[in-house]
Amino acid sequence: MGDLLIQGTWLIPFYGLMGALLTLPWSMRLIRQTGPRPAAYINLLMSAIAFLHGSTVFILTWGDEPRELIWHWFQVADLDLTLAMEISPVSLGGLELVTGVTLVTLLYGLGYMEKDWSLARFYGLMGFFEAALSGIVLSDSLLLSYGLLELLTLSTYLLVGFWYAQPLVVTAARDAFLTKRVGDILLLMGLVALSSYGVDLTFSGIAEWSETANLAPLTATLLGLALIAGPVGKCAQFPLNLWLDEAMEAPAPASLMRNSIVVTAGAYVLIKLHPIFELSPIVKEALIAIGLVTAVGASFVAIAQIDLKRALSHSTSAYLGLVFVAVGLGRLDIALLLLLIHAIAKTLLFMSVGAIILTTSDQNITQMGGLWSKMPVTTISFLVGSSGLVVLLPLGNFWVMGQWLELESASTLPEWLLAFVLLVNALSALNLTRVFRLVFLGEPQPKTRRAPEVNWPMAFPMVALIVIALLAPLIPQQWQLWFASSGSLASTIDVIQQPEMLLLVLSGLIGVILGATIALPRTWMRPVRSSSRFLQDFLAYDFYLDRIYRWSVVLVVELASKFSAWLDRYVIDGVINLVGFGTLFSGQSLKYSASGQSQFYLLTILMGGALLLMLLMNWSF
Repeated sequence: MGDLLIQGTWLIPFYGLMGALLTLPWSMRLIRQTGPRPAAYINLLMSAIAFLHGSTVFILTWGDEPRELIWHWFQVADLDLTLAMEISPVSLGGLELVTGVTLVTLLYGLGYMEKDWSLARFYGLMGFFEAALSGIVLSDSLLLSYGLLELLTLSTYLLVGFWYAQPLVVTAARDAFLTKRVGDILLLMGLVALSSYGVDLTFSGIAEWSETANLAPLTATLLGLALIAGPVGKCAQFPLNLWLDEAMEAPAPASLMRNSIVVTAGAYVLIKLHPIFELSPIVKEALIAIGLVTAVGASFVAIAQIDLKRALSHSTSAYLGLVFVAVGLGRLDIALLLLLIHAIAKTLLFMSVGAIILTTSDQNITQMGGLWSKMPVTTISFLVGSSGLVVLLPLGNFWVMGQWLELESASTLPEWLLAFVLLVNALSALNLTRVFRLVFLGEPQPKTRRAPEVNWPMAFPMVALIVIALLAPLIPQQWQLWFASSGSLASTIDVIQQPEMLLLVLSGLIGVILGATIALPRTWMRPVRSSSRFLQDFLAYDFYLDRIYRWSVVLVVELASKFSAWLDRYVIDGVINLVGFGTLFSGQSLKYSASGQSQFYLLTILMGGALLLMLLMNWSF
């Protein structure tokens, strides 16, 4: 039975897809008598089955060597395109993270989407979403991962545009889709270029090929840059970071998945492709530069946001910037730990955000306040989730950063890394403290005076995740990825006593103090001084990146399309119409020469032949 479950691991992504298909009668309103809730229950059941199946396989294969399930999809001559899945502790751990977060999100959505008229369609899309994510973490094939990333892009478009009756939602869905498509197209170009070298497109095959590959520096650089473009788009990194802000137009449960799991899937593919990045120092420097710019820039942008979901979504981009830096430095273990801690903490944060939005029917943090006594579970969820992201308390991120700096500080710690992490940590603490202060502290505002705690389908997942977030630091110790002594007390004390860790804790404390003491008048929607107003707008509008793109890339594409349309209409069509007119005119003219007299035709041939002979004689002379 155990071997059968292990061999059937490939079925786990199909559970979510089956749930999406089974909800079609309710999504298409073929069944109306029961209401849409049976569709939600079906998807909950399929997600629970996927979680239990994955947990069983995870337990059965613990400590075993990684296994591969390979399907030969297309074979022609020496071309062999395979679809492969890997069964290993890392892939199954990622699968458990995806299915577990999806399960609690679907339960949470029962309360959040309870009164939505299209509940069945939402749960069907979430099942499709889960299927693509589960396939990505199990995939050991770049070809399969690319196809699943495309499905993920499609599901993003459908979920962001869920409330399609609102014009702003439609625009946001389109912008998010097109922005991610830029990265996907470049990733496809890299995939095709890689396959031209006869490489087995499994990640293990790519790793073996990269050990002996002898590519020109320019080729290796272009190949690496093309392959990182897809994860850059999926992880909302600069310069493809605008889509995550637009994606906040989706319902809160979908935003929860996007900020915790979708970005993790993109970074997971990036980690799998790391052996190729080792072929070019420029690519590794590009990864570090992208992570640095995004982490620092998104941290400043988050501080200027007054929309609750957008303030936290920009912090997601900033946190994933740390992952890019870790991959660029070759610290894949740290990158995986960052993804794990971030997924749990950000899920908890967005659950509390969804509870606030549902209760107050508002997302403007300047119009909130005093919720700590009215919504205690939501308040604790926000505090625990925030603590998991800031190097201040001994929760998840504290130990990850300690491990990073402990191993690097001996001899290879870059001079800029500590300063960079200190700055990002301080800004993250400042932003989260600012949001907590405006939303939960102070006097109740008109929209928060009557704000009861949420119902049990939303409260239960938050309580469960609070416990998981508090226990999250123990998970990597069980995996033996942190300390050489498997998380011993001595190693823990060594980490705490590091000067770098003391500086990190101090930076988090400074961020909290600044966030707690800076004046935040609720009546100031915008600063009075023009200089302050410009700075706030500059940060709040994402450094005006959308306008820069509009007046550069978009303008060039628009002018090129207009020129192409003009060329097609007046030049190409003109030439074709001229040829057609000439043919028509000559045909109409020649019809008058058809007299039916053979002697006239003979005379015409003789005159033509004589004329041709004269031309040839003149040419020869």
